[in-house]
Amino acid sequence: MTTKIERTRENLRATAVRLFAQFGYEATSVALIASTAGVSEMTFFRHFPSKESVLIDDPFDPEIGEAIARQPDMLPPFVRAVRGIRAVWSRLPDGAEEDLRTRLRIVASTPALHSALGKNSTATEAVIAEALSSGLISDRTSRVVAGAVLGALNAALLDWSMAEDESLSSAILGALDILEANHG
Repeated sequence: MTTKIERTRENLRATAVRLFAQFGYEATSVALIASTAGVSEMTFFRHFPSKESVLIDDPFDPEIGEAIARQPDMLPPFVRAVRGIRAVWSRLPDGAEEDLRTRLRIVASTPALHSALGKNSTATEAVIAEALSSGLISDRTSRVVAGAVLGALNAALLDWSMAEDESLSSAILGALDILEANHG
């Protein structure tokens, strides 16, 4: 059962994505999103710190960190990262695929959002590196592995967002398979 706060946030997110797809990111104002969703601009900003956060915010970071941290320390770092991420992606909610494809297409086609995507990727990379950190591997190794894994995921996600004939699962698992086969 979802709360009113969750329903309002989802309504704002869905409305914003629909308007971005229809009119373009730059032409869609927070005022338009809020009025179309039937709320005030103040309500929008209670749920999202900025217009770009509707598209960029990544709810999976905490789950990814926890799933990687649960992997046995004796596994190679790439294997730990890949298996943790694989576990999270296997639990992606039904219906999330098309929404994610639409959001990523908007981001990929909007140069003004590329730096925000980079900041979000940096945050995800830090979560992965922290989850890999242990006395068994150095901080540098954790950061290098995190950067490589995130680079592979970002490439797979952006390629997938522009395709019509591939599932999200196939794109993500394919990228993880490449990493695991070459670094496990």
